[in-house]
Amino acid sequence: MRYLDDNSGIKEWASEELVIPYRSPIDGRVHRYFPDFWIKKINREGKLDTVVVEIKPHKETVEPTPQKNLTKRYLYEVKTWGVNSSKWKAARSYCEDRGWDFMIITENELGLKF
Repeated sequence: MRYLDDNSGIKEWASEELVIPYRSPIDGRVHRYFPDFWIKKINREGKLDTVVVEIKPHKETVEPTPQKNLTKRYLYEVKTWGVNSSKWKAARSYCEDRGWDFMIITENELGLKF
């Protein structure tokens, strides 16, 4: 967040302020998704861009490999993947309708190693 505050190319930002409705594959109901960041920034051409950013561990951004044994851990991973996928699909559509960008950032993009 300090980067957002200190970067002169960032004109406005908010954390978990934007609400995007999505339908959960778990219960079929509409829920509210609060992406991590909403950012207005100046792009390389000097124009204003809006970007919605979600920050997640890389392991939550890839579909779990199917397993024969339905362990609690595997079921949790499948549930998490299903919910996240629904949120991101809704976010992409929401952003596309507004001419915004949506991106998911993981520890890989941040250069972090755990």
